[in-house]
Amino acid sequence: MTAFWAEPDFDAHECVQLVHDRASGLTAIIAIHSTHLGPSAGGTRFWHYNDPAGAMRDALRLSRGMSYKNAMAGLPMGGGKAVILADEQRIKTPEMLAAFGDAVEALGGRYVTAEDVGITEADMVAVSQRTAHVSGLPVEGEGRAGGDPGPFTAFGIYLGIKAAVAHKLGTDSLAGVRVAVQGTGSVGGGVARLLAKDGAVLTLADINAARAAALADELGGVAVASDTIMSTPCDVFSPNALGAILDDAGIAGLDCAIVAGGANNQLARPEHGTQLAARGILYAPDYVINAGGIISVATEYLARREGRIGDIAEVDALVGQIPGRLTAIWRESEASGVSADVVADRMAQKLIGRG
Repeated sequence: MTAFWAEPDFDAHECVQLVHDRASGLTAIIAIHSTHLGPSAGGTRFWHYNDPAGAMRDALRLSRGMSYKNAMAGLPMGGGKAVILADEQRIKTPEMLAAFGDAVEALGGRYVTAEDVGITEADMVAVSQRTAHVSGLPVEGEGRAGGDPGPFTAFGIYLGIKAAVAHKLGTDSLAGVRVAVQGTGSVGGGVARLLAKDGAVLTLADINAARAAALADELGGVAVASDTIMSTPCDVFSPNALGAILDDAGIAGLDCAIVAGGANNQLARPEHGTQLAARGILYAPDYVINAGGIISVATEYLARREGRIGDIAEVDALVGQIPGRLTAIWRESEASGVSADVVADRMAQKLIGRG
């Protein structure tokens, strides 16, 4: 058996903690990749893994991605992630959330959590009863930072797609641009709605086929089977579901000019960024384009820690910088001949003191 710290995905994590609470049945992994820029920040994922090694792999890759994401977003936060291992029935209890909150509190502020796949805003409220190191909490009043980060993630992706279309296709308009959206949940659905307002031609898919069909009807798009969306002829393929979809087969089947979406860890292996570049496909590094959500929750958390009210204008200003960062990455990639994912990684590594 290979120790997880000998795997490439470990990447010199500062702390990896396995949490098991017998009374509540909680089993979780909290991974802290870097606190170079500040306390590690990243959401908690509630997911059933058929293979426990997959849970560890997910936690490590997502944690490292948060280090890069927070650094590239200009946030004074490090990178971390938590994974709660759900059973096959995906049973989640108040006792489990309380035990998880206690585990976060025991880290003394080194890790700040928020919602991710399988975790709701209400779950974060429950966790906040046991620790102050949590964000993405409901807020009252207009203009206040906080609450559901999904809309901010979606808006950043939308801005990133516009930047990619301008860079690759040479147009500032999305009218008539064909976008294939994989995943129509909170983020993917939000991206699709924003694109539709600008006249994009949408093809949608989701493992929940009824949800994709309903959104297609709402927006005047077309819904297709989830196993065909990656090969759909389009200008932009926007992955907004789970990661590691850009593997050998996935890349070979792409029929697009641009890949730009919110899924984390889209590249199955490091060499897949080079494969995209070799095919002439413009790639928006996932942790750069999907930073809107963490910008929102980090702004909320930092303001609360400083005893002030977070202003949504702060969030909007930081999210508005995403297109410029992507364009800088693409220009450096073209000038150097190095794939966009590697350019972004090198920039992020310097920011966290590992370059």
